[in-house]
Amino acid sequence: MLLRACVLGVVLLGGCAAPVANRSMFASNRLANAETAFAATMQDRDFAAFATHIADDAVFINGGQPLRGKEAILDHWKAFFSDASAPFSWSPQIAEIGGNGLGYTEGPVLDPAGKVIARFATTWQIQADGEWRVVFDNGHDVCPE
Repeated sequence: MLLRACVLGVVLLGGCAAPVANRSMFASNRLANAETAFAATMQDRDFAAFATHIADDAVFINGGQPLRGKEAILDHWKAFFSDASAPFSWSPQIAEIGGNGLGYTEGPVLDPAGKVIARFATTWQIQADGEWRVVFDNGHDVCPE
């Protein structure tokens, strides 16, 4: 009888673990989708949509010249939206979340011809409205081949 109770307990605990893993995968997918939507604003040339992905207190490292706060970030990034064609694109290769409302995305930055010119690393935070927003952004050039 004790053995049957132990087996049932293990089965029930195992059954409980699967939804947690699925929730984690779902959250990572939501974060990857947020990053993909953020990148799409550049391709769509939609500066207003770009702005919706940035937290009010965000910091973009900007090559060692930090841009602090959404207003400063938008003032700087508006120039990237001035031409009819996007000067670069990006997409996430990694999207991971922590248990503290923070997420991390990383991936390549491509020039218009599709050549990798940099890599980005972005920290996201889930906001009170349930949406992921960028709180830190950084990137670095890649060595020429």
